[in-house]
Amino acid sequence: MIAGTDLTDSTNTSGAAQWALRLYVAGQTPRSLRAAENLKRICDEHLAGQYSIEIVDLLVNPRLAKEDQIVAIPTLVRKLPNPMRKIIGDLSNTEKALVGLQLTRAKE
Repeated sequence: MIAGTDLTDSTNTSGAAQWALRLYVAGQTPRSLRAAENLKRICDEHLAGQYSIEIVDLLVNPRLAKEDQIVAIPTLVRKLPNPMRKIIGDLSNTEKALVGLQLTRAKE
C-alpha cells in the first residue's frame, strides 16, 4: 500500500482534484501504515470527491524529501489548495489533522 501509491478518490467526476496531498513515510512501519489509513479515512469523510493522495516512501526515493524539506516521518504535505501546509505525525488526532489542513477551526 505504501511505495509510490497514488490514491485518487474514485468518486471525483471532474477529473481534477481540488486537494492534492502527499504523505511522506519511511517503509511499511506501523506508524506509516496508520498515517496512510488515517489520511484516507479523513479524506473520505471530509473531502469526498475532491482529493488525490500520493504516498512517497523515502526508503525508496530519499531524494524526494528535499523537495518539500521533510525533516520528520510521517509528514503530510498539502500541495493544493495554496498555501502549502505540513502536518507531522500519524494523523490519529482527527481534530488536529482537520485544523492543520484548514478544514475546521481549532476549538477554544
